Order: sequence, then C-alpha cells, then structure tokens
Amino acid sequence: MLESSTFAILGVGNMGRALLTGLLGGGGASPDRVTVTNRRLEKSAALARLLGVKTAASNAEAVAGADVIILAVKPQILEKVLHELRGKAPDALYISVAAGVSTEKIERALGGSPRVVRAMPNTPALVMESATAVSSGQFAREADLELAMTLFRKVGRVVSVEEYHLDAVTGLSGSGPAYLMLIVEAFADAGVKVGLSREIATELAVQTIRGSARLLQETGEHPGKLKDMVTSPGGTAIAGLHTLEEGGLRTTIMNAVEAATRRARELGQA
Repeated sequence: MLESSTFAILGVGNMGRALLTGLLGGGGASPDRVTVTNRRLEKSAALARLLGVKTAASNAEAVAGADVIILAVKPQILEKVLHELRGKAPDALYISVAAGVSTEKIERALGGSPRVVRAMPNTPALVMESATAVSSGQFAREADLELAMTLFRKVGRVVSVEEYHLDAVTGLSGSGPAYLMLIVEAFADAGVKVGLSREIATELAVQTIRGSARLLQETGEHPGKLKDMVTSPGGTAIAGLHTLEEGGLRTTIMNAVEAATRRARELGQA
C-alpha cells in the first residue's frame, strides 16, 4: 500500500523527518516517489541530497501528482498552507499532524470533499517509538484510515480514536515526552544530590523509566500492581511514595495533561 503511493511531506521538522524515515525505511517507499518541502529551502534541499527524495519550490508544486499529502507544519501556519493547496490535489489523501486543528476545518479550507485523516504522534517517532492516535474526517474511507495507521506503525504504536478525543491525546501522549524529560532531569538532579555523578544518575534514571515501561507493556499488569511489587512494608519505596503523594504528584500530572488538552483546543479554535 505504502510502496505504491506517491507522497508529499509538507514540513520536514522533527515529526516530518521522522515520518520520512519511516516511509523510506520500514515503509518501503522509494525516495523518488517522495517530495518534501520546508520553510527553510536549504533544509529540504539537504534532505534531497542526503536521502534522494525530491524537493519543490512551493507546496502547490510538491502536491502535484501526490497520492498522500502529509501536513506536518505547525498549527499556526496550517491555514496558510491549506490556502495554497485549495483545489490543487482534490483526489489525494491528506494526513494532518497539526495539533488542535479539526478535520472539519481542514476540509473546509481545502474545499470540495477532501479525504482527511488527523493524527497525533509524539517525538519518540524520531527513534521509531511513537505513540500515535488517528481519526478520520467525514469524507475519508476505511482504506484511508488503514493506510495512515500503516504509516504510523512504521514509527511506533498506533490506536484509532474518535476525533473528539484527539485533544486529550495531545495533552497526554503528544505533550507527554516533555513531562517525562522533566521527570528524568529531576531524577538525575536527585541522584546528584545524594552523591551520584551526573552521568551515572542520568543513565540510571533513563534505564529505570525504559525498563518500567517495557515491564508494563510485556506483562500487561496494572501499574498499581507493579508498584506494589517494589513496595515492601517499612521499606525505601513506600517512604519515597509517601513523599510524592504529599507533594501532590498525581494531581500535578493530571493538571498538566488537562492544561495541555485545553491549550490544544484553543489552538484549534484560533
């Protein structure tokens, strides 16, 4: 499915480049069937030299003949890009990764009855470990959703949700890597405070989070049960957990996800 399609990736920042890597690697797409654009022309030109993909002077030129158009630009400039594309590729499938912007708004901006799938991946796509949620617009077909899911499986795990859940996905997994980076940094700072070197503290913090995530995925156990496995009576873990609860860690994380979800909705309404 991906191998026989022609792609245009508009915006090759971190996410656009991650999807490009997935397409050319596990996706099996041929570089000569992929055209990329970027606001900085030298960036898309460098990718063209490095990976053998094509580049174009404008977004309208890039989508000519494309079967699949990936909208990987920031939500603040998406409207301008859609205005450039209006009427240019009416038969293409549009896949948007712009936070907060509904399929209805994209459809309206493009005009006609465009097939649109909206996706919310996250930055671990750069190492093929993304968590992505996808949803179809009103004109998209079942095959369109499956093609999008196949694409995002090349860079991680994918779930299909109703579109009204995508802002919540943005607040949770879309923004989640930033929260976890802060937690890793705090772990490392804590390790330094109690006498470890920065290098060792960071390595232990990263591997602890990585190993815990894998343990959750592979066992399928409830996180509370796995937490209890570490928490012996009168031990070190329960002392630390008491401090975290006293500091309101659960409430703070829940508030962060709620605030990010609210901001995603604001971006979509802007």
